[in-house]
Amino acid sequence: MLILEQILGNVSEPAWQNKPVDYVVLDQWEAQKSRFRKHTEGGHEVAVSLARGTFLKDGDVLFAGEQGLIVAHIHLKEVLRIELAELLKKSPEVMLQTAIELGHALGNQHWPAVVKGTQVLVPLAVDRKVMASVMKTHGLEGITYEFIPGAEVIPYLAPHESRRLFGAAEQASHSHASHSHPHAH
Repeated sequence: MLILEQILGNVSEPAWQNKPVDYVVLDQWEAQKSRFRKHTEGGHEVAVSLARGTFLKDGDVLFAGEQGLIVAHIHLKEVLRIELAELLKKSPEVMLQTAIELGHALGNQHWPAVVKGTQVLVPLAVDRKVMASVMKTHGLEGITYEFIPGAEVIPYLAPHESRRLFGAAEQASHSHASHSHPHAH
C-alpha cells in the first residue's frame, strides 16, 4: 500500500505531461475528505492522508515514480444553475417575493445551495427531471435555470462553498417519510 501525504501538482502542468497515469477515482463526497483508503484503476491500494483543510481537485498528482503518476480523478455531479439577473429589473417587492419563494422551494426540498453573484447553484440531489419539475411547479417570474457540469463551477468556488455544493449533495436526498416535520407543498 502506498501512503500519499501531499499534492505534488496538477496533471495539467507541463512537468507532468507524457507520463503514464493511474487514476484514483473519487466521487464528489470522497474528494472532500483529507484521509481515505482506495484502490486506483490499476489496482494499487493507496492511503491518502493530507493535511487538514487540504482538498483534492480533479487532476491533482498524488504520486510520481518510475512507473508513472497516481492522479485524483473526481466525478462531480451536475449543478442546477439558477440565474436571478433579470430580477434586478423588477421592483423591490417582486425581487423580495421571488427570492423568498425560491428559498422556500429549495429549502422545502432540503437542497443545499451556494449563491454567487446573481446565480444560485444547487447540486443535483435527485434526478434531473425531478429538480426541473420542482422549478417548473413554482414558476418563479424573472428567473431562468439550466443544468451544467459541476466541473464548470468548481474553479469559482471557495473551499467551503465547494464542500456545501458537492460534499453535501449525497446527504441531501432523503425520503420525506423518514422524518416528521411538516412541509408546505
